[in-house]
Amino acid sequence: MSGEEKRREQESGQSAASDGQPRHPEWADDNGLSSYVQAERPPAPKRVVRRKERSVEEYVQGVLAGDRTILAQAITLVESNASRHMDLAQQVLNELLPHVGRSIRIGVTGVPGAGKSTFIEAFGTFLCEQGHRVAVLAVDPTSSLTGGSILGDKTRMEALARHPHAFIRPSPSGGALGGVHRKTRETMMLCEAAGYDIILVETVGVGQSEFVVRGMVDFFLLLALTGAGDELQGMKRGIMELVDAIVINKADGDNKEKAKAAQKEYNQFLHYLRPATPGWETKAYTCSALLGEGIADMWRVIQTFVKTTKQSGVFFDRRRQQQKDWMHAMIKEYVETRFFADPVVKEKLPMLENSVISGAKPVTAAVRELIEAYERKRGGEL
Repeated sequence: MSGEEKRREQESGQSAASDGQPRHPEWADDNGLSSYVQAERPPAPKRVVRRKERSVEEYVQGVLAGDRTILAQAITLVESNASRHMDLAQQVLNELLPHVGRSIRIGVTGVPGAGKSTFIEAFGTFLCEQGHRVAVLAVDPTSSLTGGSILGDKTRMEALARHPHAFIRPSPSGGALGGVHRKTRETMMLCEAAGYDIILVETVGVGQSEFVVRGMVDFFLLLALTGAGDELQGMKRGIMELVDAIVINKADGDNKEKAKAAQKEYNQFLHYLRPATPGWETKAYTCSALLGEGIADMWRVIQTFVKTTKQSGVFFDRRRQQQKDWMHAMIKEYVETRFFADPVVKEKLPMLENSVISGAKPVTAAVRELIEAYERKRGGEL
């Protein structure tokens, strides 16, 4: 290689290196290029920009203005179990208290496959088109093993989620101090303060959650399927006594006549049950959420319910009782949390559990010993 050629090659290599590209050094021939590794610069560390925590005033003004971003952030705040977040959340809620309680609260439950999400999307879209503002609180089941939740309801209600008058918030049902009791109720309060006049609470549809949601809504709706004979066998009487209406969904096509037959059977069964709301007769209806049939009829039923119960005073009595029950539930949750977090309880509990499991000590004696140890410790601190 001539001197001029070497010079041009060196200049070419330096230019490539200045551009940050791998350079072919003089000593590497074409066959040996694959073994040559150019060291790369480590990537620059990403800057983490922490969002400034909002003040109570910023949360309050944002929620009252209907700002959906701030509303979502306020809900995240009340869902947090961090003590400083809980304190801040309570200040925000206290400021918003004069602006809550003006919505109609509707609970929706149903057997798996009954089409709860499809019904809520059709029903919520109908209400939005009627000029209402609708908030959907979808309580997702929290895994008892991992503590995780799927939170997929928002993806199942894409059309409603895009509507400017709708707000969908999937929330995990688990968590410390309050779970559904605290988080869903306080989320409901925030949505009401933000101007949403219809609150739809979808339950996970498994046992205890129905009783919890019944205690925080005005009207409770059960979605069912056709084949009422089989459904009635599997339906717990306790659940049936909680609801203000039953809707047999998917009443379309070849299923329409079956839905009407199921409606008749449900009504016969409901005739022998005590109604969930004094002065109101629980009945069964049919609808097709897929086709939008029966949705308007269901809204008229709910409007009649609200008018009837407000005139009789039952509506307001229920609201007052729900506030009282919520207070008691919170006290129980607080006491339970404090008890199991106590160092004495943490120390003695495993030993007493082993004594009970091995049969060396009766359950009642173990419980009494644990409580007495806790009370002695608390008495010594006073």
